[in-house]
Amino acid sequence: MEYGRAFSFAFEDADWLKKIGIAALVMLIPLIGPIVLMGWGLEITRRVINLDPSPLPGWDDFGSYVSKGFQAFVVSLAYTLPVLLIVGCGQVAIFGSAAALGNSIDSDVAGGLVAAVSVCTGCLAVILGITASILIPSAIGRLADTGQLGAAFRFGEVFATFRAAPGPYILSMLIISVTAMVLSPVGALVCGIGALVTSALISAFSGHLYGQAYNVAKAARGSSM
Repeated sequence: MEYGRAFSFAFEDADWLKKIGIAALVMLIPLIGPIVLMGWGLEITRRVINLDPSPLPGWDDFGSYVSKGFQAFVVSLAYTLPVLLIVGCGQVAIFGSAAALGNSIDSDVAGGLVAAVSVCTGCLAVILGITASILIPSAIGRLADTGQLGAAFRFGEVFATFRAAPGPYILSMLIISVTAMVLSPVGALVCGIGALVTSALISAFSGHLYGQAYNVAKAARGSSM
């Protein structure tokens, strides 16, 4: 893994300012902007996987980014859906239990039961959230590599991809999380425009790191991928 390369590759492109600038402006498009940016990041991942010497894509194929971004969005949503369902069901159970038990038993007992439900659903949501966060990058990698949405939902293969390179995937996720924590407040200070630029940069960095991690997993698994 060349972690530093993920943060330098974009600036080595002769047209990096134009490409990153357009990526930032795309975020201003209502609803579809973030999806298009996801498609652009997916293209970076695809290029890294294919060892393209020019991994920073231009914007001459906007329609392709819409399609790819929608696929990446579907994958991310599907993997996080169990977390959303658990959280939602937990909230319903908590308020439902409080309403049903509040008038029939001691308030301390009712409070204890509500707390128990809250802790259980919270722990389950955390476990599912961690599982989703470690599987989404490898699922996205399979989508980028094959161009097939179904490949991202072959869960056995997705998990095997992560298991083949857990270190690179986990470290990449941590690096991106820390980078986002550092850049986002800085971007917000620059009249909001900086936030758009940081979003574009984080998308580029993430795409490159996840492409590298996928290649490490692919090499570890050999021809089985």
